[in-house]
Amino acid sequence: MDSTTRELVDAVLQGDVRAVARAITLVEDGRPEAEALLAGLSPHSGKALIVGVTGPPGAGKSTLVDRLAAHLRTRGKTVGIVAVDPTSPYSGGAVLGDRIRMQAHSLDPGVFIRSMATRGHLGGLAAATGQAITVLAAAGKDVILVETVGVGQGEVEIVQAADVSLVVLVPGLGDGIQALKAGVMEIADVFVVNKADRPGADRVVAEVESMLSLGAPGARRPAIVTTVATADQGIEDLLRVVEALGSEARGAGGLVGKKRVPIRPQVDTWFRRIDHLGIAVTSLVEAVAAYQALGFAVEGTHEVPSEKVRAAFLPVGESHLELLEPTDATSVIARFLEKRSGLHHVCLLVDDVDAALAELKARGVPLVDESPRSGAGGCRVAFVHPRAAGGVLLELKEEKR
Repeated sequence: MDSTTRELVDAVLQGDVRAVARAITLVEDGRPEAEALLAGLSPHSGKALIVGVTGPPGAGKSTLVDRLAAHLRTRGKTVGIVAVDPTSPYSGGAVLGDRIRMQAHSLDPGVFIRSMATRGHLGGLAAATGQAITVLAAAGKDVILVETVGVGQGEVEIVQAADVSLVVLVPGLGDGIQALKAGVMEIADVFVVNKADRPGADRVVAEVESMLSLGAPGARRPAIVTTVATADQGIEDLLRVVEALGSEARGAGGLVGKKRVPIRPQVDTWFRRIDHLGIAVTSLVEAVAAYQALGFAVEGTHEVPSEKVRAAFLPVGESHLELLEPTDATSVIARFLEKRSGLHHVCLLVDDVDAALAELKARGVPLVDESPRSGAGGCRVAFVHPRAAGGVLLELKEEKR
């Protein structure tokens, strides 16, 4: 790290507003010095409570964030706000209108607001949102509120960035069930029915409760809170729920101050490298012949009785392609091939699969395996649930000792 970056790190850690703004700009623009900057800030970024606010356009997310910030300031908490706006496909610009709704905080040194354009990034956030959160957390913000663009079904990336996720709904936007489909039900820690003074608010609450009743028996149900953000109603009730969930997420304690394991990507990682890409094929013989015609060599084949598959490994530098043929109609690969062929999973090499699973479990990452199983060649492996990585199945592999 050069002296200029070191000075910037020190200034951010002291909470200097100009330094924070400059640091976020560097990471958002992908400047070469951004990696060293984040490496210096990441060890200091584990204390803030990250609250994600998502929901359909027009739900009142910006006003809700504004009122949450105001109430947090009355409690003496410092607040960072990352407000993500869509980028115009025509001009390439963004309205960044959230600052218009939050002008009351413009002169408050305890509130830092950063608007970010998606720049084509999908999932409801900007590509650099996680890094911006790291900067704000390292700058000492007690609570960071992250407002997504007006998301639709499946745009649920906020769950990977937040400790507590709020899904904001309102009456009058059509069938309430439509807003609860395709991923949104799974990410909400709290459903906020905003504009609850409008006709139909009770119906929205009833529809959410009905959908939640279909969940797995014994599973914790998200809370439902009604608010009228424009009238400052229900905000204290919402904050009490957020406080309780935040304390639970990071262990016993108050709203701010307990160290938690960051779930945001950090510069230093315990993944060593990509070990292989798993590719499902209907015929191993035909697939191997096709890949050999492309110039690939075959390093070896393995039978994995526990998984009911036969695998061939094709080296690519330090990594491999793993061609997987089912040996039984009940195998996972056979069921996968009933829907499609091609990439099945990404395998990451780790030093200790038990430690990796323990760390992911502590972060609240959904797992397929809570303990390792035997993989190809006798290696110990475990799988992470696809919803943890946007629908991609991740395999963790520990080399055979």
